[in-house]
Parts: sequence; C-alpha cells; structure tokens
Amino acid sequence: MCHNQRNPLRTGITTGTCAAGAAKASALHLVSGSFPEIVTVRNLDGLEFHLDTFREGEYFGVIKDAGDDKGDVTDGVKVLARVEIADGEDRITFVAGEGVGIVTLPGLKIPQGQPAINPVPREMIRIAVREVIPSQSLRITIAIPNGQEIAKRTFNPRLGIIGGLSILGTTGIVKPMNEQALLDSLTLELKMIRSLGFREIYVAFAGTGEKFTRKIFNVEGKNVIQCGNYPGHVLDEAAKLGFTNVTICGHPGKLLKIASGSFNTHSKIADGRLEALCTHLALTGAKRELVSRVYHSNTTNEAVEIVRAEGFFGVWNNIAEIISRKCEERINMAMKVSAVFVDSEGKILGYA
Repeated sequence: MCHNQRNPLRTGITTGTCAAGAAKASALHLVSGSFPEIVTVRNLDGLEFHLDTFREGEYFGVIKDAGDDKGDVTDGVKVLARVEIADGEDRITFVAGEGVGIVTLPGLKIPQGQPAINPVPREMIRIAVREVIPSQSLRITIAIPNGQEIAKRTFNPRLGIIGGLSILGTTGIVKPMNEQALLDSLTLELKMIRSLGFREIYVAFAGTGEKFTRKIFNVEGKNVIQCGNYPGHVLDEAAKLGFTNVTICGHPGKLLKIASGSFNTHSKIADGRLEALCTHLALTGAKRELVSRVYHSNTTNEAVEIVRAEGFFGVWNNIAEIISRKCEERINMAMKVSAVFVDSEGKILGYA
C-alpha cells in the first residue's frame, strides 16, 4: 500500500488478504512443485494486491502489514496456509490451524464449530486458489503462529471465538485509525448477545467497570458489553436489535459526560464532567464555595471525594435520572435505560 495526498497515512492489508496470498502460494506449489516470491490476489471489487510470500515447513505464508494503523495487534504476524487435495465433491473445506479461532456461539457471520474465517476472506481465498486449481475438492488450513496469545487482546474471547484470531476483512485493506472497525465489533457483540436470547443488557465502559457491574448485579452471563468511548453507538444498535432494558454502570469520569449530552466519551471529543456535576450540585442547593471547589478539582476522583465529604450524596441519584432520560430520548424511548454511578472501588454512589 502507499501514501496519498488526501490521506497521508499508509494503508495496509487485512489478515484475509494475507490468507488468500498464502493459500495461492500453497496451491501453486501443490501443482508445480514451486511457488513465486510474489503472488497476486484480488478483493471482491477486483482490486489487486501483490504480496511477498515465503515457505515455512508444509505451509506458505504472507506477513501481515497493517500500514500506519498502530492499534492493529496483528501487524507483523505470519499468516500461513496449506492447500491439500481432498476427497468428495468439488468443494473447499476450511480448517483452523494453530492460532486461528473456532466459533462457539451463535449470532456471528460464521456458524458454530467453524473456523473463524469471515465470509469475504473465504471468498478471496476461494478465488485465489481456483485460479490455480479450478475444480478439485480442496482442504485449506489457515494458521497464525502465536495467534492464540494475540487473540487475548481482541474482542474474540467476548464473541465466543476460542483458540485464536479471526481471519477478517471486507475490502482487503486496513485503513489506519479505522473507528468503524471498532463500532462494527460492538455491533457484532450485541448481535451475538441478542442471539443468545437476552433482552436485557448491561453496559460498562471498560474491564474494571465490567468487573464492578457483574459484582453489583450478580451477572454471570454474556450480556455485559464494554462500550469503550461509544455508549451512544451501543444504545442505538441495542435498540435496533430489540433489547428492552439497558443498565449503564460506570465511574463519574465517563458517565458525567453523558449527563452533559456527550455520547462519544473520548477525551478529544467531549468533556463537561465537572460542569455537569457543578450544575447539579447547584440545583441541589450546594453553596457557591463548594461548587467552586468541585469545579477546580484536578480529577474526577477528587471531585467525588469533595462531594462525599460534604454529604451531597443525593446529587448522584439526580444526575443518574438525567442520564437515564437523555439515553431514552436518544433512542426514542425504545428501551428502558437505567444508570448507576460507582466510585473507583466499585461502591455505588447513586442510581436511577
């Protein structure tokens, strides 16, 4: 991939593109006993990718290059493939090798029990190998060394994909800092939760929040989702999918942003935490001196302790009511939304 004038960041290639290239190299070796150092594969729109290949034992591989997407945990991994002639009808069977996950829950694009190789990569691989072997039955094994360890840093464990990474991609291209990919992952997790029959969902912002949420509400099931900075997206998608009840549980550092009307809580997008807290302290009857101390707090935790020390516990319930109302208004009252404030130790401050 390369730079361009409109986007100075270098694009990369998906694991699906790598798998297609590796599979084509393996197919070429199967029919000719050799393979080229560079293979050409295409995405479903016909865009060509010219990929360097290598051999590793019985496998052939392509190195994943995520371009300038520094958040891509699969950057630099080896994506390996082995193509074998199989018995039976003229069809292609996919096998999960080392480091490629297996789907264990419903609601995803791939049926349970199948390798976590998404539909577009499957089709790219099929096109690539059929250019070399047009009609025989084939068994294609895809592997990613260290994939099982890397997968722990992805959404896969939450989605019920066990044993490794997914082979992903819709265009074959990795676009740097692709926020849409994260939003798509959240939507996919919501679909999985809904497919398990849940109508109620708990929303936390991150791992610690999920731990507190599960403890407070005694939740053991799959129906807790970490929204990160995107509570608005989770609310929108949950409403579309037919959930009826949502409980958002979090620290004031995040929840107060929703109280100020911000549904993307990234620090570069929104703040208003102390402003929201000060407004509701004043409405609750706090004196100007207290409001000023809270407003000039260095951190949200400091503000929480000031409010606690002054005994204004009821302010958290009041703000939780506002959050609940704002969330329900956003989704046109399609779901009942509850809000719960917890402190940094997981103790409830207030709720609605």
